[in-house]
Amino acid sequence: MSDVVIVLIIFGALFGVVYLFFSTRHKERLSLIEKGADANLFYSAKKKKTLPWVTLKFGMLFVGIAVGTAIGILITNSIPSMKFHLEPLFIFSMIFLFGGISLIWNFMLERKLSKKDDEAE
Repeated sequence: MSDVVIVLIIFGALFGVVYLFFSTRHKERLSLIEKGADANLFYSAKKKKTLPWVTLKFGMLFVGIAVGTAIGILITNSIPSMKFHLEPLFIFSMIFLFGGISLIWNFMLERKLSKKDDEAE
């Protein structure tokens, strides 16, 4: 029974944070409109340019996680004495290592491509 209560508390807190975020944002925008300011302030051209990079970032992160998981399992299977003692350590460390490497690679790729786009304009 306590497991159900914990899950309900977690989902309730998550809902509360999301609701508070959206209601506050809505109130801010309404107050801007009442004062005569332009609500297009929240929509910038830069934000529209970065949208394709988000999918690239998540794709590279998930590929890094998959490669890290596979290499972690290969390392634990190649050393039989560590089979049960350090298996989670190697798997999680490889997940974080390759996930981080993929995010760094993504940053460098985005920077290179954005410089190329800036030169083309």
